[in-house]
Amino acid sequence: MGSRASFLKHPLHPMLIPFPIALWIFSLISDVVYGLGWGGALWNEMAFYTMAGGIVGALAAAVPGLIDYLSLTDQETSKIAKTHMIVNIAIVGIFIANLWLRTMFAPGAGLPVVLSVIGVVLLGFSGWLGGELVYVHGVGVDLPRKTTSTTEK
Repeated sequence: MGSRASFLKHPLHPMLIPFPIALWIFSLISDVVYGLGWGGALWNEMAFYTMAGGIVGALAAAVPGLIDYLSLTDQETSKIAKTHMIVNIAIVGIFIANLWLRTMFAPGAGLPVVLSVIGVVLLGFSGWLGGELVYVHGVGVDLPRKTTSTTEK
């Protein structure tokens, strides 16, 4: 079943999801570098701005993801996709709260870092669900048409 949200037969959702994933993971890495004293204030700022970029990227990826979700007809696939969507909404909520807390707390405060760890762990679970949708249930996969050769009889 091909994706309804695609460009030149290439689904948009899997093209966009690497950005928030990478930005949020790098935000956590930046927190660790700052927390261990391996870098200056730049690492704390980098954690903040990569987190913000991840939120923007996730919201952009959510649009084609929702379009694909709404086009599902198989009940089992829809259930997995709904869980994937709920986990992703929770992740975005965690990172929005995390970003807000960073404006209130001192640099390197523990709670925002813990929220980043929780968010990244949930990203792994959400990615597993996304893989289940694509590789097991074929969501967003446009199967090639079978052709017959003129030499076959």
